[in-house]
Amino acid sequence: MQSLDALTRQAAALGQGEVNPGPNHAPLGAAEAEVDRVLQICNACRYCEGFCAVFPAMARRIEFPTADIHYLANLCHHCGACWHACQYAPPHEFAVNLPRAMAQVRGKTYADYAWPSALGALYARSGLTVALALAAGLALFMLLAVGLNGSLGTPAGASGAGAAGSIRGNFYAVFPHGLMVALFAPIFCFACLALGLGLRRFWREISPGAASAAALGEASGAALTLKYLGGGQGQGCNDADDRFTLWRRHFHHATAGGFMLCFAATSVATLYHYAWGWPAPYAVNSLPVLLGIAGGIGLLIGPAGLLHLNLVRPPELSDPAQRALDRGLIVLLLLTSATGLALLAWRDSRAMALLLAVHLGCVMALFLTLPYGKFAHGLFRAAALLKWSIEKRQPTKLQLGSD
Repeated sequence: MQSLDALTRQAAALGQGEVNPGPNHAPLGAAEAEVDRVLQICNACRYCEGFCAVFPAMARRIEFPTADIHYLANLCHHCGACWHACQYAPPHEFAVNLPRAMAQVRGKTYADYAWPSALGALYARSGLTVALALAAGLALFMLLAVGLNGSLGTPAGASGAGAAGSIRGNFYAVFPHGLMVALFAPIFCFACLALGLGLRRFWREISPGAASAAALGEASGAALTLKYLGGGQGQGCNDADDRFTLWRRHFHHATAGGFMLCFAATSVATLYHYAWGWPAPYAVNSLPVLLGIAGGIGLLIGPAGLLHLNLVRPPELSDPAQRALDRGLIVLLLLTSATGLALLAWRDSRAMALLLAVHLGCVMALFLTLPYGKFAHGLFRAAALLKWSIEKRQPTKLQLGSD
């Protein structure tokens, strides 16, 4: 560990612009420059080297070009342990706040690598507003379609030309199956395409190298278990104060598990329909409905918990400019799960058509915004974990020189 005088001289040089990323690197943006400044201090101190993957990855570098900063920012899991442990955090004159600096760059990467770029920039500026406006607009569009079809408010079990026959629990009597596919297939394909192209841009910039089976296995395990949400002591994150807690990890797992269960429910229902010719509606004890109920509950508990932690977390750890972006996905997940469970509970009532229209609007808004909000960070973080698993198996430049 370097002396305080050495660190002071280094920090002063950084503040005066005497340290730069090198002649072969493009100038850093403001957010990247702050991460570069902080990492130079952290690289001299190394008190937090055992906290997470960020610090050993940092220690392999003596300078931090944009691509490396983007990589390290997405490798950071924002647990907060380093901020609570740092002796140079504010009010120290070095003002080291690595979690906030990393969060600012991370939010920037969602827009920088998004496809199309204009949509990423729009969502980055007004994530929550765009999410709510899109959900409301699409839900209204679906309600108008239901009203024109004559099914809105039709009593359960009623029949007639306007109601397209009995609509008791039958969603396809309100929106025909072909129309559902025509609406959602393009949206789903667009979301997959945009996410894939964004991830490809990020992966190419960070230049990860060739992945071995061992690196893939290690990175997959770290991503699935959220290993680095364990904090510096392996006991969790500092969500509200100096105490460690695993609630953030639990809520993330509930959210991810709920999302995958809902996706599984849709996949099984698709298989039922096309492979075996079993059209909906399905009984409450059928596999698609049971998976949907479990997924909906997970998507209520997880996002609600994450929203609570987002609200109570120390403001020093967060990027104020990202609050709308952070909460946009959470709110859409909550709306999707709440309207889906309500639709299931009252699918035999007069409110079924109305609830179906609102739920479909929320689902479409969710998938349209997935490539531009916090959902993208899961893919970028998994890519960063894979790069770390690859590079930790490679010799450092110092080792190459000695060889």
